[in-house]
Amino acid sequence: MSTHSTSSTHAAWTGMLPVDDTALAVSDTGGTGTPVVYLNGQFATQGYWRRVIAELGTEQWRHITFDERARGRKSQRSKDYSFEAAVRDVDAVLEARGVDRALVVGWSYGAFVAAHWASRNPERAIGAVLVDGAYPYDWLDDAMEERIRKLFRRMGWFTPLLRPTGVTPRMTAAEQAESNIELGKLSRERELGPVLDAVTVPTRFVVASGSSFGSKGDEQEQIRTSLQAVTARNPNITSTKVAANHGAILRKEFPTIAATVRDIAAQSQNQG
Repeated sequence: MSTHSTSSTHAAWTGMLPVDDTALAVSDTGGTGTPVVYLNGQFATQGYWRRVIAELGTEQWRHITFDERARGRKSQRSKDYSFEAAVRDVDAVLEARGVDRALVVGWSYGAFVAAHWASRNPERAIGAVLVDGAYPYDWLDDAMEERIRKLFRRMGWFTPLLRPTGVTPRMTAAEQAESNIELGKLSRERELGPVLDAVTVPTRFVVASGSSFGSKGDEQEQIRTSLQAVTARNPNITSTKVAANHGAILRKEFPTIAATVRDIAAQSQNQG
C-alpha cells in the first residue's frame, strides 16, 4: 500500500457530478491507493487514459477520471468553458470524491490545468506529471488567431455528426476556437513562466517529438525548447523526452507515463 493512501477504503463510483450550471461524467476506481486525477486534452475524453491506468493497476493507485464540460458522451453543456472553470472543476471533483491530496496527470490542455492546480495547491498536490503541454512560449499572434478560427470553422460542418460518439465536444466551432485562443494567451512566457516557477512539488514533463494536429513544420519542437529555461530555474521540475508525437503519446508511451507517475510519487514520499 502506498504511503500516500489513507487507511479507509473508498468505494468505486461512476456517475454524474453536478457542478455550476452543468454536470460532469466522473469515474473513481476507489480503494486505498494514492489518488491520481487525470486531466484530459482540450477536446479529448477520460478514455484516453485507459492504457496508463491499466499499466499502473489498482493495488497501489486510486484512479479518478472525468470528462470536462461538454466533452465525452455524457458531460453536459455550460455557459462557461473558460480555463478557470476547468481548474475549478478539478477541485469540485476531488471534493466530491473526498480526496484531500492527489497526484495530477495532464496531457496537452490538461497539462496546463495540472500545472496551474499544482502551483496553486502545494499542500494538496502530491506531484504532477505534465504530458506534452504547459510549455511557456509565445506562439499566439493575430495571424495564428485567424488560423485557429479558420480551422474550427472548416471542421464545423462534420464535427456535429460525431458528437453522439463522444469523439467531438458539444461546443460550437466558435467556442472551440476561443478556448484554443485562450490557451495561446495562457501559454505566453509572461503568463505561464511564473506559474511553473512557483511549483514546489515534484513535477516531470513527458515531452513528445515531432508535430501535432494543426502545427506546421518544426513549430511544436520550437515550443518545446522553452522547457529548458523552466527546468534550469526550478529544480522541482524535470523532463523526459519520448519518441511518439503529441497525438500518439498516450497510446504509444503509456509505460513511460506510468513509470513517471511512480517516480513522482516516490520522489514526493522521499521529500516528505
